[in-house]
Amino acid sequence: MGSLFAELARQASTNARREVETYAREIPEFGFLEKDSRARAETLEYSMWFRRRTVELSPDNDELSGDDLGYIASMGELRAGAGMSLDARQRVLRVHTALMLREINEATEAQRGGDVDELMRMMAWFAPQGERGIGAYRQGFVRVLRRRIPYTVQVALLARSLLNGDPISAELAEAVGMELPDHWAVTVFRLPHRPTVDRFLESEIGALAKSHQVPVMWGPEGGEGGGELIALIPLFGVGAAAENAPPPIASDLLPDLTPDHLHDLVRDFARALGRPCAVGTATAPQPELAGALDRARRISRAAPLCRAVVRLRAHTLADVFVELAVADVPFVDDWLRTVSHRLETGPDLLATLDAYYRHDMRRGATATALNVHTRTLDYRLRRVRELTGIDPGSTRGVRTLSAVVTRCLSGAWR
Repeated sequence: MGSLFAELARQASTNARREVETYAREIPEFGFLEKDSRARAETLEYSMWFRRRTVELSPDNDELSGDDLGYIASMGELRAGAGMSLDARQRVLRVHTALMLREINEATEAQRGGDVDELMRMMAWFAPQGERGIGAYRQGFVRVLRRRIPYTVQVALLARSLLNGDPISAELAEAVGMELPDHWAVTVFRLPHRPTVDRFLESEIGALAKSHQVPVMWGPEGGEGGGELIALIPLFGVGAAAENAPPPIASDLLPDLTPDHLHDLVRDFARALGRPCAVGTATAPQPELAGALDRARRISRAAPLCRAVVRLRAHTLADVFVELAVADVPFVDDWLRTVSHRLETGPDLLATLDAYYRHDMRRGATATALNVHTRTLDYRLRRVRELTGIDPGSTRGVRTLSAVVTRCLSGAWR
């Protein structure tokens, strides 16, 4: 055995203890190691075993055996069974990898540079076998999750792992029977009042997640008790369309990236939620889902709240880009709010303008939607012009009054 490998073997016990101490110090969920002597001994034994196997296998570039991978998987099962979160699991893997690389560096320095060939053999072994070991650990971890936690929790973990870029998403997706495409439409249902997630609602959400094959999770609570439901909708076969899009065009504006069943999915989830909501959606390749969630969340906050399920739809950047910009410019937002105040004295003027713009300013369709005569509609539109000085059918009217309507209906001015 070469000098580098001999030095690693000599330091295996010390390095294993340092790893256990690092876990207890830096990862809150490992605080139990300070009190549970048996768990600490098991963790230390595993850490020493892995270092010894590394020294045994790496000189000749031998692979971890099936028994080795089984032992690693059992540690994943043990941690999942103890209730370790996905975030803590990911931190454990990062700490372990960082410490192993540090130990290799320290051993090399202790040998005053050592043999370059030994170092290259070690690194050539460490990368692929480390990946196999991490894969086994993930599989063991997920095995326990699949047995012990409800389906809705499993799909929520899948959604969270995808948004965080956690590789465990592959094992979680297999556990719940879902495919992972290259692109997704991240869709946020914004709720002014978050519902109580009782057993009935949880069952409904789980059934919809399974039937639509979408990972779903509850987002953080917003202000005044509001909340959000986040659904990740798979987009199959859109990679070429995204790659061939002109660079200046945002993926949200590409109609071929909108899933065909988005309307049905939005309708079904809205019915299950049973309360007004606003829906925003943004598309992105899998590595960029966190950014897509931020965009979808901002779009949902700019989109109008809708009580009628039949009228609810998912808004994209193209639908509310004006309102998004307005929200970030307070003096413009204040001006639009002043315009909205002038409409309060008229008969249902806000609802009239909403219907007018939703029906592309077609008088007949708008009157039918409002269940009024076209002469009544004309009177209301004249009243808007009298109160605001803006003709609803003019270019200025469309630009100004449609933004007023959307900002009002979004609840931003409560």
